[in-house]
Amino acid sequence: MQDLPIALSCGEPSGIGPEIAVKARAALGASLPFFWIGDPAHLPPGTGLQEIAHPAEALAVPAGRLPVLAHAFPEAAPPGAPRPANARAVIEVIARAVTLVTRGEAAALCTAPIHKKALKGGAGFAFPGHTEYLADLAGGARVVMMLACPDLRVVPTTIHIPLSEVPARLTPALLEETIRITHAGLIRDFGLAAPRLAVAGLNPHAGEGGAMGDEETRVIAPVLERLRAEGIAVAGPLPADTMFHPAARARYDAAICMYHDQALIPIKTLDFAGGVNVTLGLPFIRTSPDHGTAFDIAGQGVADPASLIAALKLAREMTCARQADRA
Repeated sequence: MQDLPIALSCGEPSGIGPEIAVKARAALGASLPFFWIGDPAHLPPGTGLQEIAHPAEALAVPAGRLPVLAHAFPEAAPPGAPRPANARAVIEVIARAVTLVTRGEAAALCTAPIHKKALKGGAGFAFPGHTEYLADLAGGARVVMMLACPDLRVVPTTIHIPLSEVPARLTPALLEETIRITHAGLIRDFGLAAPRLAVAGLNPHAGEGGAMGDEETRVIAPVLERLRAEGIAVAGPLPADTMFHPAARARYDAAICMYHDQALIPIKTLDFAGGVNVTLGLPFIRTSPDHGTAFDIAGQGVADPASLIAALKLAREMTCARQADRA
């Protein structure tokens, strides 16, 4: 798979996705082959592109041109203003990209940002986001969301739910599944033979012995004890406020957090532009830039492609790690 290009789905074409795809190609050239799936008419004016009929053809496209696997959309995509009529095609592009990867025609999938409200309103999109839709396309695979940058990997156990619902949703089964999928993903997709995991507590000071909540002793600690008995290197539950300084980060390969912001605040603080969203547990590799559609700056030529470039590079690294794991 190392000699296959990465598939990049267009995402919401009225956002910054088309613009950063062009910028990523300009920055990477032919050193990291990828092809963009979308409507060529949605790319910025003056884009140097070359349409391809098959993913393998992307390998021969000159560095100064963006390889494009054309997918027709019904309408134009004015920057900052998603068209409901285009929602169905956005979804189709994701499914098409997954088909190409699962058939072995592309090395991995990188997804440009979608706008969930636009997809729901325009096509009745029934999923909370990319991750859940990809899991469904993969036959209902159990997955977890990881955010990664060179200095930190974090996994939120609960994701897009109100903070008030976290204690009820944080079950031993969910936590154990999250840790197991993360542990397996670090071995298979990151080449770590014996991953070290750190698990945060839910409450301040990890509950302080029950003085500030009992989820640590009632829910979290028993799960960690079972996993340690199996030989998994997992520390915790740890106070979240002391887990992310440099010395603490050196002691683990990934941090398992209890809720969305507990995980995302530290990584966005460390590397706002270079964070990558990774879906662990899928039968194929999927990465994505860790930002949204940015309608407010779409079409202005100012969008930063750093996160997309990092996502493409990480997809390639994960491809190599998965190949080595199979060897």
